[in-house]
Amino acid sequence: MKKTGKTWMVTAMAAALTAGALTGCGAGGSKAAETTAATAAETAAAETKAAETAVAETTAAESTADSTEILVAAAASLKNAYEEELIPMFETAHPGVTVKGTYDSSGKLQTQIEEGLDADVFMSAATKQMKALDEGGMIASDTITDLLENKIVLIVPTGNADGLSSFEDIAKADSIALGDPESVPAGQYAKEALTNLGIWDQIQDKISLGTNVTEVLNQVAAASADAGIVYATDAASMADQVEVIAEAPEGSLEKKVIYPAAVLKKTTHEPEAQAFLEFLQSEEAMKVFESYGFSAGK
Repeated sequence: MKKTGKTWMVTAMAAALTAGALTGCGAGGSKAAETTAATAAETAAAETKAAETAVAETTAAESTADSTEILVAAAASLKNAYEEELIPMFETAHPGVTVKGTYDSSGKLQTQIEEGLDADVFMSAATKQMKALDEGGMIASDTITDLLENKIVLIVPTGNADGLSSFEDIAKADSIALGDPESVPAGQYAKEALTNLGIWDQIQDKISLGTNVTEVLNQVAAASADAGIVYATDAASMADQVEVIAEAPEGSLEKKVIYPAAVLKKTTHEPEAQAFLEFLQSEEAMKVFESYGFSAGK
């Protein structure tokens, strides 16, 4: 440990006390002198330890004060990529910054931000939620970037296709898991595709709605639903438990499945939030996203 001036002073005092006591021992040779010397040495050692402890506590406090924590509100389908690789990579490159993630459906995150969630960066699974927050004056508009693209796919429990071979075959399933179209982008995309294919009205009595896409994925993986519609990246994360039957047919969706990201206007950690957003756009981060099944949004 590097000793401060105070630590050296305490150590010097301890040495002086010990030397003085030992001198008394030599002059008088008495047992009392020896006891005094031992007591002085113990006292000096205790004071030295106390001083070193104080220095260590001060250093730790200063280190904590120097660190910055940012909160990233991200779509549930991003959790694995963020937690397993991207956040650790960023924190390694920025040792003074800690990143915490909160994950849910983009619609729920939008509501939480509108109600005061103290987030610094927002990344949604659709442009709708980002646009709403931007129009509400909550997004630093010039930071919005259409970062990633995903696909919508029909999945079944592994080995339980039961005659399903196309997206349109979802109507054959007895139970269907979908994200709630009111708040879950994957559910909104599913409803749009199935409506354009003329299937939506046919399956209303078979649908079980999940509060986010992860719930839908887990229902199908556990075989509590015969089929479901999720992102391709979600299906890839549980490839041993679910099987992809087909992607949403071309033309069934008016727009691509885009994931935009941006810095929130109210952030009090603008440099760190901006650094994280720039990191997400880097080549190394994009390689991680691609390994989880995403592709570049531009």
